[in-house]
Amino acid sequence: MPEWVTSLTMESFLRASLVLLGFIGLLFVLSLIVPGKRQAGVKNRDGSQVQYTLNGFAIFLSVVALGALGVRFQILDLTFPVRNFGGLFVAANVFAFAWTFLLYFWGKSKAAPDAPRRGGLVQVVKDLFYGVELNPAIAGIDLKLFSYRPSLIGLGVLNVSFAFAQIAKYGHLSTPMMLFQIFYFLYLVNYFQFEYGMIYTWDIIAERFGWMLVWGDYVLVPFFYSVPGWYLIDRTEDLPLWQIAGLSVLYTVGFCLFRGSNEQKHQYKHNPRCTIWGKPAEALGGKLLVSGFWGIGRKLNYTGELMMYYAWTLPCGFHSVIPFLLPLWLTVFFPHRAWRDEQRCHEKYGPLWEEYCRRAKFRMLPFLY
Repeated sequence: MPEWVTSLTMESFLRASLVLLGFIGLLFVLSLIVPGKRQAGVKNRDGSQVQYTLNGFAIFLSVVALGALGVRFQILDLTFPVRNFGGLFVAANVFAFAWTFLLYFWGKSKAAPDAPRRGGLVQVVKDLFYGVELNPAIAGIDLKLFSYRPSLIGLGVLNVSFAFAQIAKYGHLSTPMMLFQIFYFLYLVNYFQFEYGMIYTWDIIAERFGWMLVWGDYVLVPFFYSVPGWYLIDRTEDLPLWQIAGLSVLYTVGFCLFRGSNEQKHQYKHNPRCTIWGKPAEALGGKLLVSGFWGIGRKLNYTGELMMYYAWTLPCGFHSVIPFLLPLWLTVFFPHRAWRDEQRCHEKYGPLWEEYCRRAKFRMLPFLY
């Protein structure tokens, strides 16, 4: 069995629980006090709009600065997450399930007295899984958007912990580990820079806040997405220059596709008169963007994201399939999700969507698919 499983004790679980709650609490306090732009989200069916404080990038930089100072003055030991991975993993699961139940009862308690009561075990399970409320908030902080912060910053902390564990064990960082750290750090920086676009994603707009999103944020993303780091701790050999260059090109192209396409769509939604690639944005029927990446492929953002996942996983080598479980799963998931998205778009736009498909002929791979 893995060492982090056999070393799990009640003491390590309690210690990890305190660290986890302290980390989430710190991020919540920072979300309250760090200034940021106020922006309204999409209108809900009842006409209401959630007001978001977009201070995630400042919070991310604050945590990076605090971590650097903590290491510099020997207050923080960033090998802690690796050494206490089992306790943190169990604590995160306990937190996710407890938080799910609290959200369920809290949401039910706010229902109008004359609201219809839907009973039965099946309905209870559905409400726990999908959630009761669309936009639960505490002290004006939207909990769905907030949960991305401990999720992705927590992922960053775990990733950095693998680097410190390699230094502690071997005295230096290998090039595979350095590429992994650089690629992921740039990905996280860009996410928080683009936080203004995240409030228009499907999860924020349409999904209620239940176990599905809670467990995904607090357990799946930090603990599953960081798996390659475990395999890079003991990968001490350096990569040849051609492999470094190849991985860097793969990541850069993927990054440009992923963020470029999302940014273009966001720009058009907020300013239909914007320019894309030096030309006025063009859209079919004023609805379906056909400029930039969206005139080449219908889901190139998925392609770009997948390329990034492979770029920071390939440094692990091919000794085990486990580090590749996430990109392999996404290789199956993204095409299916793209197909499902297109079915919804066809129902929504009808002949206009068919015209768009004739214009942007390819789904995810230009000239192939």
